[in-house]
Amino acid sequence: MDPDHALFVAIVDEGGMAAAGRRLHISPAMVTKRLARLEERLGARLIHRTTRRLALTPAGERLHTDLRTILAALEEAEQRVSGVSATVAGPLRITAPTSFGRMHVAPYLRQFLDSHPRVDLSIDLTDEFADLIATRADLAIRITADPGPGLIAHRLATNRRILCAAPAYLDRFGTPATLAALKQHQLLAAERQMPWRLVGPKGPVSVEGRSHVRTNSSEVVRELALAGAGIALRSLWDISDALANGHVRQILPAYEGSAQVGLFAVHLAQPNPPAAITAFIEFLVGLFAPVPPWERSTIALAERTY
Repeated sequence: MDPDHALFVAIVDEGGMAAAGRRLHISPAMVTKRLARLEERLGARLIHRTTRRLALTPAGERLHTDLRTILAALEEAEQRVSGVSATVAGPLRITAPTSFGRMHVAPYLRQFLDSHPRVDLSIDLTDEFADLIATRADLAIRITADPGPGLIAHRLATNRRILCAAPAYLDRFGTPATLAALKQHQLLAAERQMPWRLVGPKGPVSVEGRSHVRTNSSEVVRELALAGAGIALRSLWDISDALANGHVRQILPAYEGSAQVGLFAVHLAQPNPPAAITAFIEFLVGLFAPVPPWERSTIALAERTY
């Protein structure tokens, strides 16, 4: 591969020119000079330079995707020659939603690392919809109805969401018998989580409202619901233990969040994804398919109740 192409990939992967220079053992001034030379040769700006961060231009995104594909193919060719194509090794950057990553990914990472000790794993937990190129992530776990354009998405599970409230709240304010009765209750939701889009016996329905407490944190909403501050729409992966322990009760069970919202593992499109990416996806499938653990506990609760 052309050295300037390799330099460009290093700048993107490392998130900056100085870091790329350290990786390649060249000065920042030389990194800048060689990047400018590449852009001049191609007749296109590849990276927007700002005082805060680097951002790829559309041309830069296309070139980076193509070069990553070429590098993956070269790596695979070398592995076939050396006979180590089955080896899972190298850097692997993962991003996941904060609560989900803490509750359902982090506790199991040791199992993955024990199986693949040559993987250099890093994981970033954030509730932002992480851009894979901007964050230099190899794989993202997303809870959404739309994983995003131009990505390879592996659906791991449906994200079931139920209406629920703590017994203390229901004892104080009563249990709503109809969806319309929710207007008389204290509702809890983080920013941009309302209106609630539900599916009931007659199809999709929307619940408009204003959160009783304004917050940008879904974890705060969970704690408020457990404390009896109102009614919330919560994912089963988040609330199944509290449901099984009786700390919250499901209300209006005929209505749930849309089944189109799922749990996905997504990565950039490339003909030969690095073995570490493939191995981690297989690891996630083993954790969550065909029935995720939070669904299993709910099924067991239903059977006991029946």
